[in-house]
Amino acid sequence: MTATTQLTLTLDKNLPNLEDIRNNFSAIVAAGNFLWLGGDEGTQIDRMTADSAGNYGAHRRFELASLLPDLPAGGTEIDIEGLDEDQGYLWLIGSHSKKRKKAEEGKSAEKNRERLGRVEPDPLRHTLARVPLKAGEPVKTAGSLTVARLRNATDGGEGDELSERIRADKNHLSRFWDIPSKDNGIDIEGLAVSGNRVFAGLRGPVLRGWAVVLEFEWQDAGPGSLAMRGALKKHLLQLGGLGVRELAIRDRDLYILAGPTMDLDGPVGLYLWPNALDAVAESVLWRKDLRKVLDVPYGTGDDAGHDHAEGIAIVEQGPTARLLVCYDSPAKQRLVDGRPEQVKLDAFALAPTAVGV
Repeated sequence: MTATTQLTLTLDKNLPNLEDIRNNFSAIVAAGNFLWLGGDEGTQIDRMTADSAGNYGAHRRFELASLLPDLPAGGTEIDIEGLDEDQGYLWLIGSHSKKRKKAEEGKSAEKNRERLGRVEPDPLRHTLARVPLKAGEPVKTAGSLTVARLRNATDGGEGDELSERIRADKNHLSRFWDIPSKDNGIDIEGLAVSGNRVFAGLRGPVLRGWAVVLEFEWQDAGPGSLAMRGALKKHLLQLGGLGVRELAIRDRDLYILAGPTMDLDGPVGLYLWPNALDAVAESVLWRKDLRKVLDVPYGTGDDAGHDHAEGIAIVEQGPTARLLVCYDSPAKQRLVDGRPEQVKLDAFALAPTAVGV
């Protein structure tokens, strides 16, 4: 299936590092006339407003470091890989991953061997937080709504309580804790929130072809603090060796953007887990239990290394809906000559009840 249309995002052209911002969107969510976007660098969140043609402009950036409580020191990026909006809150999640340095052209073989041997944590990546929205702006309080962040790990280890639970999962996840993202290590990409339920998708690890979606419940744990309540559930999904790249809830269903866990191009697909919100126990979902909704474009040929689908947002339009897809490292055809502040998203039509195609 090809995109039914493309939408244009127009960023603030006066921003420093404009092209870096444009090329690194990794999560999106639609809320009313606003489109919120998160990137894998820094600690900012971006908001755009829909115009009469359905494109998005009036770009504004908001600094999260001044809003979120108890952010750990020593970090450089939240690495936002999932966004959702629920009951007046904007929710966001960092990758909770470690990173391996990249090899760089122009450096000596010895230097690149050294770089590829360096694995580094970033404390800010261990972030799960909610931020109240007031008249379309993130604030610390809005009536009874309050900003809060998942509390730090209590076992003395790095990260937050979700990090702690992952380390404690001896059956499946703990052995991947020290493996970097892109190496099939722990890498959260995808967030969906409904009431006090949180779903977090894992790009990695993929367990012999099975992707993992984590689920847990949250509760308030004092001013500015959230805690996990009950067990950490693991849903295993047979996605043909692909990992989760983003999640989105529609009615009782969960849409799953799936792509490679390693650092390579495609394939990428959108899958539907019907009635996911009715699940009360951990699930093992075979391919027959899921619906393949569409194939998503990815970089091939001259576009290899570009067009990595990272974020999805569902925009309801009466009985139907559109699925917006944003791309990290957008290919040349998504850019606009002479307008470095513009980039295009794909929009796909969704039927009232999604069916396989």
